[in-house]
Amino acid sequence: MLGPDSIRRLIRHSGKMSLLDCVLVYDNEHIVCSSTSHEDKENPLRTSDGLSAIHGIEYGAQAIALHGRLMNSLGRVGYLVAVRDFETDVEWLHDLFGPIQVTATAAMQNESGATYRFSIEARDRMLVSGRLTIAFVADRLP
Repeated sequence: MLGPDSIRRLIRHSGKMSLLDCVLVYDNEHIVCSSTSHEDKENPLRTSDGLSAIHGIEYGAQAIALHGRLMNSLGRVGYLVAVRDFETDVEWLHDLFGPIQVTATAAMQNESGATYRFSIEARDRMLVSGRLTIAFVADRLP
C-alpha cells in the first residue's frame, strides 16, 4: 500500500490538490485507490455549493496518472483530452461520509495515449463512472 507522501512524489499534484490518500492495489491493467479528501472543506475543487460529482473526473484522472507512473518509472507527460460515458448516481461528493474508492482500468494503451474506465464507489455503491482518454505529449516528466 502506498500512502500520500509516495503518491505526491509520483504525480505532479501537491498539497491539497493531491486528492488520493493511498493506493490499495495495482497491477499492469488497473489501480484501486482510497480517498477522504471529498470531505475536506478546503478541497481545492470545492465551490461555495460543495464538491460536485463532476469533480470525480479529477479523482479518476489522478488515479490514471498514478497508475501510469507506477507502471513506467521513466514517466510520460499526459493530458486528459476526452471524457466519455460519464454517469453519476449522486449530485455531490462532499456529503458522503467515509472513504471513497477510486478504480481505473486500462482499456487501451499505445505510444500516443491511453483510455481508461474509471469508477468511484462508497460502501458498495457506484457513485461516478466514465471513460477518460489521455494523450501523451512528452517522453518524461521534468
